[in-house]
Amino acid sequence: MKISTILDHIDNGHMALPEFQRGYVWNRDQVRGLFDSLYRRHPVGGLLVWATESMTATHRGDAPLAPGIVKLLLDGQQRMTSLYGVARGRPPKFFDGNANAFTGLRFHLDTETFAFYQPVKMKDDPLWIDVTDLMRKGQAGHEQIVETLAEHPTIGARAVRYSGRISRILGILDIELHIEEVTGADKSLDVVVDIFNRVNSGGTKLSKGDLALAKICADWPEGRDAMKAKLKEWDQAGYHFNLDWLLRSLNTVLTGEAKFQYLHEKSADEVRDALERASRHIDTSLNLISGRLGLDHDQVFFGRFGIPVMARYLDQRQRNKLGPLDEKERDKLLFWFVQAAMWGRFSGSTESFIDKDLAALEGDGASLYRLLEQLRLWHGGLRAEPGHFTGWSLGARFYPVLYMLTRMGEARDWGTGLPLKADLLGRMNRLEVHHIFPKAQLYKRNYRKSEVNALANFCFLTKDTNLVISDTLPEVYFPKVEAAHPGALASQWIPNDPDLWKIDRFRDFLEARKELLAEELNRRMESLLHGDLRWLAGTATPATTMAQVVGGISSAEEEAELEALNDWMASVGLPRGVMAYDFADPVSGEQKAVLDLAWPGGIQEELSQPVAVLLNEESATIALASQARFRCFTDVEVFRRYVTEEILAENNDWTRILHGGEFLERLRPGFTHLANACVPAPDAIGIEHEDGDDYRQAEALWESARLVLLTAAQLECADRWTQAGYQVIAESEAWWLAVEAALSEQAM
Repeated sequence: MKISTILDHIDNGHMALPEFQRGYVWNRDQVRGLFDSLYRRHPVGGLLVWATESMTATHRGDAPLAPGIVKLLLDGQQRMTSLYGVARGRPPKFFDGNANAFTGLRFHLDTETFAFYQPVKMKDDPLWIDVTDLMRKGQAGHEQIVETLAEHPTIGARAVRYSGRISRILGILDIELHIEEVTGADKSLDVVVDIFNRVNSGGTKLSKGDLALAKICADWPEGRDAMKAKLKEWDQAGYHFNLDWLLRSLNTVLTGEAKFQYLHEKSADEVRDALERASRHIDTSLNLISGRLGLDHDQVFFGRFGIPVMARYLDQRQRNKLGPLDEKERDKLLFWFVQAAMWGRFSGSTESFIDKDLAALEGDGASLYRLLEQLRLWHGGLRAEPGHFTGWSLGARFYPVLYMLTRMGEARDWGTGLPLKADLLGRMNRLEVHHIFPKAQLYKRNYRKSEVNALANFCFLTKDTNLVISDTLPEVYFPKVEAAHPGALASQWIPNDPDLWKIDRFRDFLEARKELLAEELNRRMESLLHGDLRWLAGTATPATTMAQVVGGISSAEEEAELEALNDWMASVGLPRGVMAYDFADPVSGEQKAVLDLAWPGGIQEELSQPVAVLLNEESATIALASQARFRCFTDVEVFRRYVTEEILAENNDWTRILHGGEFLERLRPGFTHLANACVPAPDAIGIEHEDGDDYRQAEALWESARLVLLTAAQLECADRWTQAGYQVIAESEAWWLAVEAALSEQAM
């Protein structure tokens, strides 16, 4: 079928995109490459479509389908969207992505190359022609271009030669693409998605969650937005959850299963109601965990896949009209949550273990008993022993446990003597990790990184106290703390033997403090059981492998650097990575490594390989991550360059600007946003124009749009820029949105 006919079919509703397809993800380089291949008549592959009845077809967008049989694109969405966008000058109705990726395509008649519009490079060269304008006007546009070129003093008769190249561009619409159809009554949605995943083995695969969400949105189009709104609420509260996690929580509440196999049988009303119930139970769980355990933000929130199980438990109680949890039931549920997180129950085969726990909740009464018993039988003894605190780094599983003990107990700040409870101090960002024995002092004496950053050398203090102590040795500042605030040292589980406060006894100090921490943890776990200690009976599971865990965030400074990188990713519209990613054995859940910052599914889910940022790590950590097929980066700037050039895929001008450091650093987030939005890069940075009395400055200038960006210091030049015919945009909190709007309007 000719490309032009396919585009017509999209216009009249005979061809569309199935609901389960993800959005448009191509960048300008891919669009340019497609048109270069078509111009040279290189093969670009055929299309795979699902021929089905329009009455039952669930498709993306709100455009009506034609009656009868319609063809839903399974393979070829990116190519056909790009072709449609360039040929029509607008995205198709089913479009979900960045239209700037195919806006402004030009072709140079002499070099026969495609490129996106760059004012300085192209404005005075008549051989750069607008591909969209040509395709919209067809033969009339062809004749108009040739006539204009023939009249040009430096081109003249050469216009005849260029006429053939213009015809070749128009001929792209006449190229035949082979279309293969999937049809037949046996081709259910599940079967079609399986076919889609097979043919897209090198591209965007669909997870079971994608399919489930597609089925939900087919009956409830606002469903995705409703879920995203709830995720945003939690994000603002400091908990970074994703759509798949919420969908799984919804599914457990509605079906009692972790797997999505029954969700498609539920009506839109049932799903809508389940989302409301799941959200309410998640809120309850977060409040319990934050208020009782003190785990009040994302960095210390381990065991997040225990929440779907808790939501199901709370929902069953509500449906059975058992009333709110009493104190004992509440604490036993929290005991289960902490224990499941500590031993990594959901770090391995997540879906399988969730299903086992959900099964334990079924039946009349005693469901919490069965849940706890199942956990005990799975792990063995649930008591902690000193060896479990052998881990090191901010990513160790027992790091959140240390934070929890600080918040739950009577731990006091060493500068003010005040308790560090959540209800008194608020969020964790008002506390800092403190190295009891200062890092600098330990490194001077050649202690290993894993000893310097051992959990037993960590405590939590207010920022002011941390700054005052600085790199003072414990043998100096401990006596002062004890004198000013008696008992404050013991409240943070510091051994009371002054000999252990000396730096040459550092290793002995660690061993003594690990014993105190294990005792405190067991005491706190007992308090959650209210005397019903059967779950802690028996021998503790030996901590034989804790010291073998490699990698991890080794300091608050490193954590801050990684968090800043995560914020940058969010600022350019990309997903945040998982801080201190728990890399575990998929069967046993045993922790093998802590990866500083990781995207285990790829930055573009299922489209790019898993990625990890590993700062100051030893070769063993990098080797383990590499063997697990992670692409590893050991430098933040190198990672940013990878994201900028390979993920965001800006054109060369943006790459030069963003990595050239020519602009004020505070403007980087705004320029990065513009680059990600695929708007044209500025023609000049840091302009200083002087012509007699006409002196003008600007931070950035877009010549074709007659647009300038001025900082506060440059606003005195605003009137002179305006008189010269330029639109002035002043630097503000979100100046880049004003620039994007102005440039987008110019491109239309």
